[in-house]
Amino acid sequence: MTDFCDKPASIRPGEELDLAKLQPFHREHFPGELERFNVTQFPSGHSNLTYCVQLGNRQMVLRRPPFGSKVKSAHDMGREFHVLSKLHHAYQPAPKVLLYCDDASILGAPFYLMEPIRGIILRRDPPAGLPFTAETAHKLCESFIDNLARLHSIDYAGIGLADLGKPQGYLERQVRGWVERYHGSKTHDIPEIEQISSWMQENLPPSADATLIHNDYKFDNVILDADDLARIIGVLDWEMCTLGDPLSDLGTALAYWVEVGDSEDLQKLRWGPTNYPGSMTRDELVLRYAQTSGCDVSNMLFYVVFARFKVAVIVQQIYYRYHVGLTKDPRFAFMPEVVRTLLRHSWQSAQTGKI
Repeated sequence: MTDFCDKPASIRPGEELDLAKLQPFHREHFPGELERFNVTQFPSGHSNLTYCVQLGNRQMVLRRPPFGSKVKSAHDMGREFHVLSKLHHAYQPAPKVLLYCDDASILGAPFYLMEPIRGIILRRDPPAGLPFTAETAHKLCESFIDNLARLHSIDYAGIGLADLGKPQGYLERQVRGWVERYHGSKTHDIPEIEQISSWMQENLPPSADATLIHNDYKFDNVILDADDLARIIGVLDWEMCTLGDPLSDLGTALAYWVEVGDSEDLQKLRWGPTNYPGSMTRDELVLRYAQTSGCDVSNMLFYVVFARFKVAVIVQQIYYRYHVGLTKDPRFAFMPEVVRTLLRHSWQSAQTGKI
């Protein structure tokens, strides 16, 4: 099923790279490849930009911040490279990085190169012709949760990532920080902001023991084996990886998870085939995680309310770049409605007690 594997396409206008500088850089660091040089772009993703670099017979993936971004903490290429350079040996789905460049004279921003992982990425719906049976969907859900629990079980100090974050007071800082980020990128008045902010501060649970967390774990950030769709061979987009509460990581996955029976406005936001026959519900995912990890999930409501709020802020930050003209990507135009929907359902969960 290699025909369904993720493939790069032409580069979006305004996101071109300076090949006159990039090509000599590659030939200096990879001198054995003397043939053609070509760059294309992976069209999905909404934050950091990802390109495919063809140098002779070798392919590499290049990651750089979005053009015009001034929020260095959200697009720290050096930090992401550091994480992956330590993590890959202990957690094979993490990409293998090759080279980091902090010389802004090359591309105008730091970037890094990594080995490609060839497989299938599921987005809103499986590609036409891809066999995605109810049995496959159920097994993939199990793999999805078990893989997250596996990440959380890694001895982060043992692989050299003890300096990645400050676990003490993690949840309190996260709530405060994401509220501040929203106000820093605000473009519309949305009443649920203050309601959710107050609820989160009043219902803050004690944090679980810190683990390594991905912070943006969802179907379109995992790569599946083309010969076994239930097998995860890659996990992408580590820009928000840190040390923190593992249940906040699970909460983020649930915030992206739209199941059968969800309202029409949520169905429109579906990030993957999570409502297909055989797929687990959010409650079933939580139970699976509890069984696999041994964690107490009794406060899961808070984590889902917070995660939907956080995802709404991430979307708002992306839209803000479009709103002020830093990007012309037409996919971003509809994002204010996405923000409203996520905040509405965050507040609804807080009121009803249902995730």
